[in-house]
Amino acid sequence: MSRTTHILDSSTVVPRAGVREWFALAVLMLPVLLVSVDNTVLNFALPQISETLRPSGTGLLWIVDIYPLVLAGLLVSMGSLGDHIGRRKLLLIGSVGFASVSIFAAFAPSAEALIGARAALGFFGAMLMPSTLSLLRSIFLDRDQRRMAIAVWASGFAAGSALGPIVGGLLLQNLWWGSVFLLAVPVLIPLVILAPLLVPESKDPHPGRIDVPSILLSLFTMLPIVFGIKSIAEKGADPLGIVAIVVGLVAGFLFVRRQRRVETPMLDMTLFTRGSFSGAVGVNLLSVTAFVGGLFFVTQHLQLVLGLAPLQAGLTLLPGLVAMIIAGLVIVPIAKRVRPSIVIPVALVISAAGYSAVALSGGNIQAAGLAFAFIALGVGIGAAETVSNELIIASAPVEKAGAASAVSETAYELGAVLGTAILGTILTASYRANVVLPSGLSEAQRMAAGETLGGAVSVAGQVPADAAAALLDSARHAFDSGVGVAAWIGVALIVAAGVVAATSLRRVR
Repeated sequence: MSRTTHILDSSTVVPRAGVREWFALAVLMLPVLLVSVDNTVLNFALPQISETLRPSGTGLLWIVDIYPLVLAGLLVSMGSLGDHIGRRKLLLIGSVGFASVSIFAAFAPSAEALIGARAALGFFGAMLMPSTLSLLRSIFLDRDQRRMAIAVWASGFAAGSALGPIVGGLLLQNLWWGSVFLLAVPVLIPLVILAPLLVPESKDPHPGRIDVPSILLSLFTMLPIVFGIKSIAEKGADPLGIVAIVVGLVAGFLFVRRQRRVETPMLDMTLFTRGSFSGAVGVNLLSVTAFVGGLFFVTQHLQLVLGLAPLQAGLTLLPGLVAMIIAGLVIVPIAKRVRPSIVIPVALVISAAGYSAVALSGGNIQAAGLAFAFIALGVGIGAAETVSNELIIASAPVEKAGAASAVSETAYELGAVLGTAILGTILTASYRANVVLPSGLSEAQRMAAGETLGGAVSVAGQVPADAAAALLDSARHAFDSGVGVAAWIGVALIVAAGVVAATSLRRVR
C-alpha cells in the first residue's frame, strides 16, 4: 500500500503519505525549480540584455516586471480554474505552453519582443505554481508530513535560485543571453511524462459554474493596481498611475462584494478573517518584496560594479541560497513546538541584520560582505516562508486549495513586482541623477549610458580608454549611490513582516 494511517483519536483517521506520494512531490518540484531558476537567471542575464538589446531604464524594468505582473493578475483565476477542471490538468497545460513560449523568448530580436514573450510566460506560469502547492494539500493529508512537504516545496525555490546562478553563469559565459530561457524545455518534458503516472488528479467535487465576472474583476483588480504602483514609483504622483490604482480598488471592491453574494465564490473571503491566513499572506508579501528587490541590485553590483563574471557572481550568492534551503528544513521540527508568532519574527530579525549590513555600507561593499549579508537574509526568509506557506494551506478547506494557493502565490508575485519596481526604481532614479557622462558621446550613446549601468558598460567599450574609465567610474558610483537607500527600505520591509507575524499570528498554535 502507498499510504498508512495515523490515528489522531478514536474517531479521526488521517492517511499518511507513502512512497508514491513522495515521488509525486519530486515531480511537482520540477516547475518550482524552473520558475525560481528563471527568476534568478534573468537577474544575472540583465547586463547582457542591456548591452545587446539596448532597452531604456524603464524597458529593462518591464522585462523583469511584466512576467510577475501578468502572474499576479491571473493567479487567483487560474487557481480557481484548477479547482474546477483539475489541478493536474491545468499543470500539464501550463507546462506545455511555458516550454513553447520559452523557445520564442530565447530568440527574441528586440526588447519589445522579449517583453511580449515574458508576458506570455506569465500567462502559462500562472497555471503552474498554484497547481503544485494545492496538489500538496490533497496529497499530504497528515499535517506533519504536509509541513515537511511544504518545507521541501519552499526550499525548491531556494534550490532553484542556487542552481540558477551556477547553470546560468555557465550558459552566459559560453552562449548568448537567450540560452537561459531554454532551460524550461528539458525541465518540463519529464513533468509532462511523469505527472500523469504519479500525481493524482485533484479538484473541487462541487465547483459550481465558472464565474466569468469574478475572473474579469480579479484581473481588473490586480493588473491596474500593480501597474499604478510601478508608474508612481517611476514617475512620482503620475495621474495615469493614480487613476490605475483607483480603477483597481473599485474593481477589488466589486470583486469582494460579488464573492460574498454568490453561492459558490471563486475565492472564499472568510479565509481572510482568519489570522493564520491573512497574517501569513502579509508575511509572504513583505518578505518577498524585500528579497527580490535585494536580488535585483545585488546581482548587478557583483557583475557591473565589482566586475565579476556571471558564474563568479552566482558562486558568491550560493552560500546564502544554500542557507535558505537548510533553514526551511530545519524550521519544521521547531515550528511543531514554537508558535509562529515567535518563530517568524525571530527568523526575520536575522534577515534584517543581513540587510542592515548592506545599508550601513552605503553601497560600498565587497563580494565577501555581500555573501555574508545574503546568508543572513536567506536564513530568515527561508524559515519564515516555510511556516507562512504551511499556515496558508492548512487554513483552507481541501476543496478550495487551488484558490488558497493562488492567494499565496499572488502575494509572492506581487512582492516580486513591488521589489523590482520600488527598489529598482530608486536605483534607476539615483543612477540617472548622479551619472556624469563624458563629452564626445553620440546621442544614442548618451541615451544608453544615461539610462542604466549596463548601458554605460556597453558604451565604455566603444569610446577611447580615458573616456571609458571616466564613464565607468561615474556610472558605478552613481549606481551605488542608490544602494544604501534601497537597502534601508529592505530592512523596513522585513521588520514590518516581523511585526505582522507577531500581531496577527499570536493566537495561532
